[in-house]
Amino acid sequence: MSSPLLQHPGAVALDQEAATVAAHYGEPLPEQRRLAEGAGLVDRSDRDVLVVPGADRLSWLHSLTSQHLERLGDATGSEALVLSPQGHVEHHVVLTELDGTTWGDVEPGTGAALVTFLQRMRFMLRVDPALATDAWALLSLVGPRGDEVLTAAGWPVPAAPYAVAPLEGGGWVRRMPAIGDGTAAVVDLLVPRAELAARADQLLAAGAVLAGVDAYEALRVEARRPRAGVDSDHRTIPNELEWLQTAVHLEKGCYRGQETVARVHNLGRPPRRLVLLHLDGMSETLPRPGTPVTAGTREVGRLGTAVRHHELGVIALALVKQSLAPDAALKVGEATAAVDPDDTPAELDDTRAAARDRVRAVRSATIGR
Repeated sequence: MSSPLLQHPGAVALDQEAATVAAHYGEPLPEQRRLAEGAGLVDRSDRDVLVVPGADRLSWLHSLTSQHLERLGDATGSEALVLSPQGHVEHHVVLTELDGTTWGDVEPGTGAALVTFLQRMRFMLRVDPALATDAWALLSLVGPRGDEVLTAAGWPVPAAPYAVAPLEGGGWVRRMPAIGDGTAAVVDLLVPRAELAARADQLLAAGAVLAGVDAYEALRVEARRPRAGVDSDHRTIPNELEWLQTAVHLEKGCYRGQETVARVHNLGRPPRRLVLLHLDGMSETLPRPGTPVTAGTREVGRLGTAVRHHELGVIALALVKQSLAPDAALKVGEATAAVDPDDTPAELDDTRAAARDRVRAVRSATIGR
């Protein structure tokens, strides 16, 4: 459904056909700087929202997901994964527990499939999962000045990551881990969809500025925070991504896919790892998720999200083979690429130095293609 914030001057839709949210408002790179340095309001109302009321909801979700949820406290949140029996990631869910209801928000277009799965797993338990995207919408306030905007607007300011506070008139405010270089604080705001424009206007009047989803994505990629179905594929297991730390409880068992997660964690390295790639940026068109990453004639990985960053140039997330040399000369389509030196093994000092040299060369487009 189309967001009313697309009516703001300069708005360019992320998807011209669906016209759900704005990719940008006419200034893609300045919008990134506003998120990195100030307080930008990002319309993420294309995310699907679901609700799970019922007395058995937490123990039930605990049994179905990778996270320890049966004692999740009120006004707190968490991340969780729904895995296949083989341990592959099917859904990444950000959960919020508030006043007797568990909320979940997931990737756009995936909520119906998740609710269908949950409905099949109800059995005789007191739970009633339902899709609520039509009634509720998500905004994100991003930047080091975000708390100042919330205070000026008279909205609550949750302190710790995943802390939640209710909003007057319905909805909630949830602190999330920072993105960008770690200084762009993130607060998610769930508001009634019918009041989306009015709630956004309150925050804009308090000092926030509009920024498109592209700006948020650029800082998300910089922070190496993956998206399910974009930076993951049908073979992805949690061990390959940061979700092993944020969305998996390694000391709980008896959930679907748990055996794979535990075996890989305890007995060896995962087959792939998530890295940040620097691309030469010579093409005007960014490569799409799923594009092969190659080293010579070998396919060594698959691309996830590619973005134009206001400081780092063209960067992307990629899942690459664990055996890939950190200083390998890579290609993504016709673009030359290199692994960021921060994603090379810490013990290989000479290799890390070589990786830094290769990144500098790629960013200056001096490596021959």
